[in-house]
Amino acid sequence: MLTTVGTILAVGGRHGRHGLRIVALVLLVAAVVAIVLWMRHRRRTGKPSHAEPPLGDQPDLPARSGAGVVSGSDGKPGRRRPRGEENTIEARGLTKHYGEKLAVDDLSFDVRPGSVTGFLGPNGAGKSTTMRMIMGLDAPDRGAVRVHGRSYHDLGWPLREVGALLEADAIHPGRTARAHLWMLARTNHIPRRRVDEVLDLVGLTSVAHQRAGQFSLGMSQRLGIAVALLGDPGVLMFDEPVNGLDTDGIRWVRQLLRRLAGEGRAVFVSSHLMSEMALTADQVVVIGKGRLIAEMPIEEFTTKNSHAYVRVRSPRLGELRSALTRAGGSVADAGDGSIAVRGLSRERVGEVAWNNALLLHELATQSASLEEAFVESTEGDVEFSSASTADTGGKDGDRR
Repeated sequence: MLTTVGTILAVGGRHGRHGLRIVALVLLVAAVVAIVLWMRHRRRTGKPSHAEPPLGDQPDLPARSGAGVVSGSDGKPGRRRPRGEENTIEARGLTKHYGEKLAVDDLSFDVRPGSVTGFLGPNGAGKSTTMRMIMGLDAPDRGAVRVHGRSYHDLGWPLREVGALLEADAIHPGRTARAHLWMLARTNHIPRRRVDEVLDLVGLTSVAHQRAGQFSLGMSQRLGIAVALLGDPGVLMFDEPVNGLDTDGIRWVRQLLRRLAGEGRAVFVSSHLMSEMALTADQVVVIGKGRLIAEMPIEEFTTKNSHAYVRVRSPRLGELRSALTRAGGSVADAGDGSIAVRGLSRERVGEVAWNNALLLHELATQSASLEEAFVESTEGDVEFSSASTADTGGKDGDRR
């Protein structure tokens, strides 16, 4: 090679300035050809152009991301399993204005590993804004939020450490599902096999080569969940993940979230489906008009913010009502031939009936629901309410 270059320079020297131009042109063409051949070689071998090795082969990755590498039965690096303690979201004093509107007001809460935390609030409460601040998409006016003890922008490999579904349609409509996932995988040094794993996990393998613009809302939701899971992160956030899903899809999401939390991950989910949150969440963070209303286990929140009672039927309701009132109970007509008793346990109601020789046709505890607790706790924090809601004091209208 050096001999060839020397020959070219010698020839160019004999032909003066014109010859030197020819030499420069030849060297430029040679350099371009060399770069093209090198890039083709890198693509064929599948090696990243950076010095850092792919996910699962990095000895220092667990210390940086809070995840450990689990080896498969073949001895090769497998999925990363969250260690647990470092998988946290910590928000402190978050405040955000949009012009004169106060969207989030001095909001503080924690999301811990090993549980599903439901993020609840009426429309306009600031849930989406809070999630965007966690992801570094919006900057708070005051306060801070940390994931794994750091701000999102300071994470070494964000996609491997925090997975999020905030907008299901945030995908180029002309790109296929597989191409979209592979693009994200390559830029984060994630092996190609992980793309196939998440496509299979969310049930999109059969449509992996279909363009995202042809997807239904439910399929887009599944692709968004696949993106969140691609880096196998220890912290996961989902904003309304069951929108557009059928009954089977909703059940699948519920089971998926429970399993992810059981693996030691922190799972943060916002939803307006109170019945689904009641089956999925362990903890709740409830906000209204940007302020924290409650942060506690879901059972405690339900008990504190709704009214359980004992439902009783008897052919001698008048006598039973008097006996229960004397025993310290609060009795109200349930409107269907039964009475609602508060202040006395089911066992105590049965004892009162027995002591007064009163026959019972029904004796059952009516448990409080998460929906009732949510409506009760956010009564004064609903930004948009209908006239019917105002007339009924918020009891009969849909306040979600």
